[in-house]
Amino acid sequence: MANVVKLYDMYKSLHKNEPFYPFLLSSPKIAEQTMYIIIDKNIPFLYDALTSMGHKVDAMPGTAISKADVEHAEALFVRTRTECNASLLEGSKVRFIGTATIGYDHIDSDYCKQRGIEWVSAPGCNADAVLQYVQSSLYIWSKENGVQLHNLTLGIVGVGRIGSRIASWAKGIGMRVLLNDPPREATGEKGFVSLHDIAKECDIITFHPTLQKDGMFPSYHLADSAFFYSLQRKPLLINASRGGVADNRALLVALEEGAVSDAIIDVWEGEPDINITLLNKVYIGTPHIAGYSAEGKLNASRTMLQAFVKFTGSNNAIPEISLPAPENVIIAASDEQDAFLQIYNPKNDSEQLKSSPDQFEQLRNNYQLRREPKAYDIKLK
Repeated sequence: MANVVKLYDMYKSLHKNEPFYPFLLSSPKIAEQTMYIIIDKNIPFLYDALTSMGHKVDAMPGTAISKADVEHAEALFVRTRTECNASLLEGSKVRFIGTATIGYDHIDSDYCKQRGIEWVSAPGCNADAVLQYVQSSLYIWSKENGVQLHNLTLGIVGVGRIGSRIASWAKGIGMRVLLNDPPREATGEKGFVSLHDIAKECDIITFHPTLQKDGMFPSYHLADSAFFYSLQRKPLLINASRGGVADNRALLVALEEGAVSDAIIDVWEGEPDINITLLNKVYIGTPHIAGYSAEGKLNASRTMLQAFVKFTGSNNAIPEISLPAPENVIIAASDEQDAFLQIYNPKNDSEQLKSSPDQFEQLRNNYQLRREPKAYDIKLK
């Protein structure tokens, strides 16, 4: 118990502006080799876990991590705001980088390979959180617009861990679902349609590819002026992948001209300096928090810890981290839509950002981590 209290105190001193989710840590053996590690202060659980393993850890804002800071660091744990490239890493002792994100376009993988720096992302860590974001966004959109989702056709661009979950859910509630994933289709998989078919037939289009600027299947500005002009049904557009997947200027024009009826945007070009006119035009606009559930954060931290322990070859046990039940675990609701919106309504996050767009980064970094539906006992009336 004394160790748990100590970890609680450390967490609270580090994350003064964040909610505290009590967790339990096992008592692993002290690391065979103490390492100096720098972490983004907004990644929960890591500080306590790494220090309990015997490492020396400094935590700071991801945007503030500099070349001077990492000069003597042997490992980094970051998010998308820290560009891990030669400008940051040259001359440092860094041998391992963990990013608590699905995407990794902020990591110069070629440079890391040349320098012998191992890095790991956390694919799928927040897939259920992004699914929750899309579900709740569509539930509130359909409710306020008097639309029955089961009467609509949903197009999913990028059918990985997130896109596959959304497809399964959408089919389960009776939606017609079209899938577009050229990389998977190129391997011989069946069941995919062209982006042209998505533009022609879909009432809702949601984007979930990784961001690729080159290669065989670039996704940068996949939704561009040509794509918007090709739309046939004036769809609702959702982007909860990477800001660069949708050309934000072209999207604004499409909204103004009616080619796109509505938009739900969580990721933006130029973050945190986003297009305010576009923000005020979209139905829901949030500060890159679609994947920010407590469960998603926990999954990311676990993934990085597992990779780090494997990298070090340590005999240390990975600290056991767990989340408590929500304060009010029972959700009484008339149907699934009602239940999901009681748990999380993304319009609340949107209203906060629209009222204070200059606080984009603060709203993102101090986000009150939500819980996913599986944390609750949902009882339908």
